[in-house]
Order: sequence, then C-alpha cells, then structure tokens
Amino acid sequence: MSFFIYAGVCQLDNVSERDKPNIKQTLVSSYNTLLAPKVKAACMDSSTTIPTKETLFIGSHSTKEHRYCSSIRLSFSTWFNQFSVLLHRSLIERKHESFNTLRIFQVITAAILAGLMWWHSDFKDIQDRLGLLFFISIFWGVFPSFNAVFAFPQERVIFIKERASGMYTLSSYFMARIIGDLPMELILPTIFLTVTYWMAGLKPEFGAFLLTLLVLLGYVLVSQGLGLFFGAAIMDAKQASTLVTITMLAFVLTGGFYVHKVPSCMAWIKYISTTFYSYRLFINVQYGEGKKISSLLGCSHDGRNRASCKFIEEDIGGQISPVASVGILLFMFVGYRLLAYIALRRIKA
Repeated sequence: MSFFIYAGVCQLDNVSERDKPNIKQTLVSSYNTLLAPKVKAACMDSSTTIPTKETLFIGSHSTKEHRYCSSIRLSFSTWFNQFSVLLHRSLIERKHESFNTLRIFQVITAAILAGLMWWHSDFKDIQDRLGLLFFISIFWGVFPSFNAVFAFPQERVIFIKERASGMYTLSSYFMARIIGDLPMELILPTIFLTVTYWMAGLKPEFGAFLLTLLVLLGYVLVSQGLGLFFGAAIMDAKQASTLVTITMLAFVLTGGFYVHKVPSCMAWIKYISTTFYSYRLFINVQYGEGKKISSLLGCSHDGRNRASCKFIEEDIGGQISPVASVGILLFMFVGYRLLAYIALRRIKA
C-alpha cells in the first residue's frame, strides 16, 4: 500500500492543490480495479473447503501446527543461508592469514630444527624423548592460542556494525567462525608432526603416529579455544595476548616436566592446564604404562639405571588415566568456546 501511495505522490507532484483531495479516491479505485480481484482469487485458492463445526477445532489446530513448522523451516533456512555466506567469507579471509609465507616458514623451520635436534633418538633415552614431547606441547599450546586471541578484537568494529544492521544472528557468525577455522588450524600441525615425528625416530608404528597426531590436533583446538575466549572476553588484542601468555606460562610450568613436586599453593593449576593432559597423552602413546621400557632398563633390579628408572616412576607412571585426560580435553574444547560465545553476547550492537 505504501508503494502505491509513494507512486501516487510521484505521479501527482505537478497536480494543483484543488486536485489533491481526489488522490485518495484515485488510489481506492485503482486498488478495486487492479488488485482486489487478484487478492480475492488468492484467498479462494488458499481455502478450498469451508470448515464445519465438527472440524473447526481440528482445522485451527492443524493450521497452527502448519504455521509453526513453516516458521521453523523458514528460520532454519535463513540461519543456514547466513551461516553459508559467513563461512565462505571466513574461509577466504582466513586462507591468506593462516597460510602466509612467514607463518609457514616459522612452522616448517621449527619442525626441521626439532627433527635435527632429536635426530633418530633412542627409545631408551627417556629424558631426551620426554624433552621432545614437552617441546611439542609447549609450541602447539602457545602458537594457536596466541594467534586466536586476535580473531574477535580485529573484527570488533565490523561485527558491531553488521550485528546492529541485523545482517545475521550471533550464532551463525560464531559457528561460521569456529568451523571456518578448523581446516586452517589443523593443516600446519599435521605438517609439523609429520616432519618431526619421523626425523626424531619416535615410536616407529603408523598407529602410534596417528594417535600422536590425533592428540596434537585436539590439543591445538583446545588451545585455540582458550585464545578465542580471552579475545572475546577482553576485546583488546594487547591485553588479551598478555593474559594468554601468562596463562600458558603457568600451564607450561605446571605441565609435569620441569617440576614434579609442585608447591601445594600452585598444584591446582596443573589440573586446569591443557599442557599437562596433552603431555600425559603423548607419553602414553610412546611408552604406555612403562612396563616395556622398565623391563629393557632393568628397573626391577636395584642399583641399575636409577636415573632413568626415576623418570619412569615420575613421568611415565600414570598420574592420570588416558581416558580421563581425553574427557577433560573434550570438556575444555566445548567449554572455552561456550564461554567465548557468552562473552560475545555481552557486546552491545
């Protein structure tokens, strides 16, 4: 109706003042002539039968259900369209950011250096092997979490403008961002481990390699979630990067490699440390419960290889079961992203 009023005004701008009262009659006459028959025909088509008294309640109930289902389908279709567009945009933007020359050079250089430093390490050299596993935990704990911190703060201005204009829902934006990051974040760790694992001569079984890769990729996603949470909660790249650096430093120090007897006032950090659980899983893949290496080193006899045997008791001996470690990492994977989503909801568009 507003269109026809607008059209009428445009067409009648040059009409004199005494003719303007006839505009309403002209529009009514045009509606009755042109649109009324079409509207009547559409209404007749939509109601082919007239409900009787017996079917009135059932008909109204089914109509409500039909409208409700149609509304759900329309909402999901709209959400999925928003998600598809945002995912496509995220993949295009993140492709150049994740695979820039400097980042690829950094990862490949670190992989080659680690492979050369632990070149074909011996299975019995427990201290050296544990050093490599902890280095992997440190590198792929800090690297993805620090990069993820900048995700939301860099997009804050655009995000607020687009949300204020109602271009998309927060859930579609968040899911597109999370899913779009997955292929970008998992390719470089795979390249790193493929180079380092075989150069360092870790457990020469393809199954062990796949398990180590699976643990590493899960650990990368958990660390990324930590960075996303800090970035969304603070929305200042410098402050968030400082906080995530301090947090990862605390996680590394209580990860179980540097200090075994952690002071009681600091011991609680170990149980929220992503590094601790991933490090325990890496050790379990390579040495299991330590029975084989204990037998090879003759730790059942006193006075032989006591230094290595002490490492077996303190590091390889199960401080926590692998199942519990996997469960806690899965909980952190979901929990950090849920906290990031809640933090984004607090931002006023």
